[in-house]
Amino acid sequence: MVTSVPRLVIAAPSSGSGKTTVATGLMAALTARGLAVSPHKVGPDYIDPGYHALATGRVGRNLDAYLCGPELVGPLFAHGARGCDIAVVEGVMGLYDGAAGEGELASTAQVAKLLRAPVVLVVDASSQSRSVAALVHGFASFDPEVRIGGVILNKVGSDRHEALLREALDSVGVPVLGVLRRAAPVETPSRHLGLVPVAERGALAVEAVAAMAAQVAGGCDLAALVALARSAGPLAGAGWDAGEALLSSPPPPLPFPSPGALPPDSRSALDGPRPQAPDGLVDAGRPVRVAVAGGAAFTFSYSEHAELLTAAGAEVVVFDPLRDEELPEGTAGLVVGGGFPEVYASELSANEGLRKSVAELALNGAPVAAECAGLLYLCRDLDGLPMCGVLDASARMSERLTLGYRDAVAVSDSTLAGAGTRMRGHEFHRTVVEPDAGSAPAWGMRAPERRVEGFVERGVHASYLHTHWASEPGVARRFVERCRTS
Repeated sequence: MVTSVPRLVIAAPSSGSGKTTVATGLMAALTARGLAVSPHKVGPDYIDPGYHALATGRVGRNLDAYLCGPELVGPLFAHGARGCDIAVVEGVMGLYDGAAGEGELASTAQVAKLLRAPVVLVVDASSQSRSVAALVHGFASFDPEVRIGGVILNKVGSDRHEALLREALDSVGVPVLGVLRRAAPVETPSRHLGLVPVAERGALAVEAVAAMAAQVAGGCDLAALVALARSAGPLAGAGWDAGEALLSSPPPPLPFPSPGALPPDSRSALDGPRPQAPDGLVDAGRPVRVAVAGGAAFTFSYSEHAELLTAAGAEVVVFDPLRDEELPEGTAGLVVGGGFPEVYASELSANEGLRKSVAELALNGAPVAAECAGLLYLCRDLDGLPMCGVLDASARMSERLTLGYRDAVAVSDSTLAGAGTRMRGHEFHRTVVEPDAGSAPAWGMRAPERRVEGFVERGVHASYLHTHWASEPGVARRFVERCRTS
């Protein structure tokens, strides 16, 4: 199978150059002109895809070569872009920045090469004129396999400034596809972990995306950008499919191992090879209901997780811990992903009925998967306010930012993974949980530092680590199977 959806990558020399405004505005402007636009984001970011979804009316999807491996970038892209007229991929950080110490891995440049997509470089031109030519020439020549098909100049001060920039770039041979003037920034407020998510802003987010679209439509050559996207080379290979991914992944071992069982030597789990389970097929048993936390407090989730759960036989039901006073009727398993419970700690604490419902579900041994914000919600308290009390741990805000990719291995058998299962993940938080690990830790970190963290208790798997289940579909299969047997 060959994917020929027109596509381009919006990148920049560094963060703060304006690529989010350009990418989101371009998505919205093309959508307004009747095109079906597939939105994508390089890296583990959860917030930008929310704005992309608002701009296009389609699910914003991530392309992360570290979390999922380079081999899945093309299939995941084809999955998201299926049936679309054009795809816009927003980069991460600077064009050539990726996982620390890993060369080009997880960089925008690597993803652009894997997708055979041309790159549009967004340059903050506010403090330069002729030097812009040296900057663009350097980025265009650094890696001959990366094709920079055009430049969008951001924060241009005047007609004279624009003329100087264009004259300088004539010598480089990279066309100018847009010029955005200095103006009051589009209202996209930030806080301790970046932009405020769409789900928290309502109509204000709609207005912000409309403003981005107006900026891009007024300052960029949309026809030239579409033509550039059409120059992308064909991608060989089938699109990712949740059902097929499950069929090719190992099934959970039966009988299910006792949650929380530590291997005799936990350090051996950090060093040992990944165990292989016997071959098998997806269980076609009765559907089980899996409740997934959503709403303003829990906005971080990769769409592939719900797709995998559904393919494994789950009925996925989204609920809002800020509004719903109990879990959905018939809940057999619970997934609480990332978000900002620290911002809504008072409201979450006040919803005593739901906190008790979650605690009862966990006490009865039902599978519960919690990542980062979900970990905080399961703690005894958060900044002194009562939470669910599932874990004998206390959470609080911190001045220290914990950020980065992690190479991890499951230390304890759990509802998600057998001990020894290797996965790559990402941490991004300004909170601290004390203690940071239970008697049966969830993960052992192999890099960048060696440590254990998280909790495995009864059916609960709680950790700071964000993972992408497309890299290990057996996680979803194992979780659903435990929902059937718990």
